[in-house]
Amino acid sequence: MIGKIIHETRKKRGLTLSELAKKAEISKSYLSNIEREINDNPSIQVLEKLSKVLGVDMSTLLGKNVDTELHLEKEWVILLKELKELGIEIEKFHEYKTVFDFLKWQNNIGNS
Repeated sequence: MIGKIIHETRKKRGLTLSELAKKAEISKSYLSNIEREINDNPSIQVLEKLSKVLGVDMSTLLGKNVDTELHLEKEWVILLKELKELGIEIEKFHEYKTVFDFLKWQNNIGNS
């Protein structure tokens, strides 16, 4: 199951087996064995490398897709990923609430 998910994600990202192996700093043959599920129990370290290069959470590679479990709309998932890429940590997100409250207030005034 993990191998199939890695394979499908790699294809979606437009990466070849060689490119992903090189970027994740693992051997091409090892990655091939994972994708073909000859090695169906890769280490956490390897999964971390692959998830980082593929731009997905490790839970996705493990078959626990948070996006579908939470039934989030695609636009929200994209927004959350963009915020994460900008370096906005979830622990500090509440600090930005003031900005959102201000924008909401400003929109309400403009619509009055």
